Amino acid sequence: MLQEFKEFAMKGNALDLAIGVIIGAAFGAIVKSIVDDMLMPIIGAIFGGLDFNNYFIGLSSAVTQGTLEAAKEQGAVLAYGSFVTAAVNFLIIAFILFIIVKGINAMKRQEEEAPAEPPAPPKNEVLLAEIRDLLAAKK
Repeated sequence: MLQEFKEFAMKGNALDLAIGVIIGAAFGAIVKSIVDDMLMPIIGAIFGGLDFNNYFIGLSSAVTQGTLEAAKEQGAVLAYGSFVTAAVNFLIIAFILFIIVKGINAMKRQEEEAPAEPPAPPKNEVLLAEIRDLLAAKK
């Protein structure tokens, strides 16, 4: 059973998938940082200086706090600001992946459109052509 697992884990597809997941997680963390630390503060400043992560609606009358963390301790809240931040993360990642796939598809199309060079003739045909040319030159 250990041997079967080793064969499975070392197959190209499984290894490629594992590498893709790891790189995807790292890329997601980078985009999350860009959105949370750079874009959302700018967007928040445009909309009155508020932090989007603190946009919420209290779902009970017991929720009276002004920050999301404190409001969650008081009761149920609908944290739509966190959703907006997650949606911006998704849109950025989806757009970047779209650009990558578009570039890969363009490269594939270029490879398909490029005419392949004809294969070199076999050596015996080259020798026969040289003999023919020499005989034609003697006449």
